[in-house]
Amino acid sequence: MTAELQATTREATLTLLLKQGKTSAANLAAFMEISVQAMRRHLRSLESDGLVESSSISEGPGRPSNLWKLTSEGHNCFNNGNGSEKFALDLLASIEANTSKENMAEILHIQTLEKAINYRAQIGNGDLNVRLQKLIELRKKEGYLAELQLSSDGSSWYLNAFHCSISSIAEEYPIVCDQELQLIRNIFPECDVQRVQWRLESGHGCGFQVNPTKADG
Repeated sequence: MTAELQATTREATLTLLLKQGKTSAANLAAFMEISVQAMRRHLRSLESDGLVESSSISEGPGRPSNLWKLTSEGHNCFNNGNGSEKFALDLLASIEANTSKENMAEILHIQTLEKAINYRAQIGNGDLNVRLQKLIELRKKEGYLAELQLSSDGSSWYLNAFHCSISSIAEEYPIVCDQELQLIRNIFPECDVQRVQWRLESGHGCGFQVNPTKADG
């Protein structure tokens, strides 16, 4: 296998684990259409680099199965590494030290409204599905890894964020997650937007359900 192909497989494996949370080597191999043995070699290599780890589960008689997931270092592979998170953390710590929680929340709320206005200007008007896809593309440029899925009955959309470019900030200041929900609500005011999954509580990502409440405009 060439070095280029190895690098591609390595990146694809990390991305799949980011999206799926925990999964087996067999599932990863089937998705990527390579042998299980080859996938296990990739996983062992990633494990030696500290990017993935496994845990054993028993599913009845026979050998226990291994489920693989990203380590913290593995998640860091998706960060842009430009130091912006540290700057933001230091800034929030300074604000927190010099103002009340209420004032801090108001500052973040104002910033959320400004961001929503900016997003809406870039997304424009028209079909909701198209505007949601445009938001996904804009967020990808900011370091997020997100996907859009239509619900099984076709009545709403699920916006799934597998990697958050401000995850370390959210861990220190969960209030920014509340603003993330408000941001999406302000971008799409004609929709009812609810958080259906929160990485800080459970799961391997954040998910939002976007349900139209009136006609697109």
